[in-house]
Parts: sequence; C-alpha cells; structure tokens
Amino acid sequence: MASVTPPHPTTGPAPAPRTLDRREGPYGEVVLRQRDGSPAGPGAPAARVVYEIIANGCFLMDTSDGRSERLLVDAALAALPAGRARPAVLIGGLGVGFSLARAAEQPRWGRIAVVEREAAVIDWHRTGPLSDVSAAALADPRCEILHTDLVAHLRADAGGDTYDALCLDIDNGPDWTVTEGNDTLYSPTGLAACHDRLTPGGVLAVWSAQPSPAFEEALRNAGFSGVRTEEIPVVRGVPDVVHLARKGA
Repeated sequence: MASVTPPHPTTGPAPAPRTLDRREGPYGEVVLRQRDGSPAGPGAPAARVVYEIIANGCFLMDTSDGRSERLLVDAALAALPAGRARPAVLIGGLGVGFSLARAAEQPRWGRIAVVEREAAVIDWHRTGPLSDVSAAALADPRCEILHTDLVAHLRADAGGDTYDALCLDIDNGPDWTVTEGNDTLYSPTGLAACHDRLTPGGVLAVWSAQPSPAFEEALRNAGFSGVRTEEIPVVRGVPDVVHLARKGA
C-alpha cells in the first residue's frame, strides 16, 4: 500500500478526487478514484493522473510512486538462493499493479501468480484505467490472476501449490488491516500457512506502512529465520517497510 503524495506547497489545495467506479462486494465497498498528481513546481508541465483505491473508506494505495511495492518483489528475489532457477512467486494482492508489473519485468521469475479477492480491482486492470500499469504483465504467459481470498488460498488443503516467494500486500501492515478477517494472516496459524506454502529456502516478504517489532517476533516464533526489515523512505511520515523472513532449507 503506497503512501499518498501531498499536494505541492505552491499549488494550493488539490482538486477533489473524482470517483470512476464504486462497487459493493462480499467484503464491503471498493472505490476507484482519479486525481491530479503533484506538479514539480511553478511552470512545470501538467501533472499526470493518479489513481487511488479505497476500500470501506480506507485509503489502500495509489499510482503516485510505487517504490515500496517494487521493493517488495525486488527484496524477495534478492533473498532467494542465487542458484534457484525459475522460482515461483505468489503476490497478494493485485492492488494498482506495481508489484505484478515489477515481477514481470524480471526474467528470473518462473510462474508469477497474483491473488486478488475483489472482482472490481481485476476488472480495473483488465479493461479499465489500471491497465496502464499492468497490461504488459497480464500479457506475459508466466502471469496469472487468481480470483480468491489470499487467506483462504494459503490455507487451502494440503497438496496445494507451493511457491519460492510470497510477496504479501493486502493491508496497511500487520497492525492495520483493511478487514477484520485479514488479521488471521499475521496470526500464528496464518504464518504457519505461509510457512507451509513455501518451498525449502523460500522467502516471505510482507509490506507494511510502519515497522512492527511484534510482527518480527511473530515470524521468528513461526519458525522463520533471517528475519529483517527494509525501510523505504516516503515523502512524509515514518518509512514504509518490507518485512523479510526465510523458511529453513
């Protein structure tokens, strides 16, 4: 989930975002909005359009930056054993598409699966304005969208698919979930499911809007090793972070 870029101080109040689509689904309301991005300053070219996803009134992410979503994938790939060929990655969820697009740019990945529970978000990528971010990735034969709930997918019956990396970004972090059911992902049973879905030596990467020492401890208690946190500076506030952990070989 990317932080909102504040308006440039010389431009005055930014125009109100425009709602492009609003839908009610099994998990509540999801909204796609459009706003003008912040120009570089006086005399700069017109700002590009920025798209925002809002779920149940909570800002999730926008297309203003994307550094932290890209780092989520970069850090997971870098943490994998160097000799592992064509690793499989599961990205949860689709969001504005930066993580998926980043993975598709990297030839080392083999299978690239992304889990998204909101049909509206998938539609915005396949036939809507978010295709600007994800069109090339969705045309890549390595990539597929799984329309399902991430927690349910990870907890599916034994014998389900395993992955070399799990890159999870469905909340504003372990301490700030979008819906109540998501908190089970960061619980002992949820982390056990993540551990089970990873191949030996596989990597779990979890995006968060702020560091969480309690989550780091939970990862260690769940049997992960090499637990660490990478920070991504943002325009304002505390840095975004990616929590990283590895399953034993």
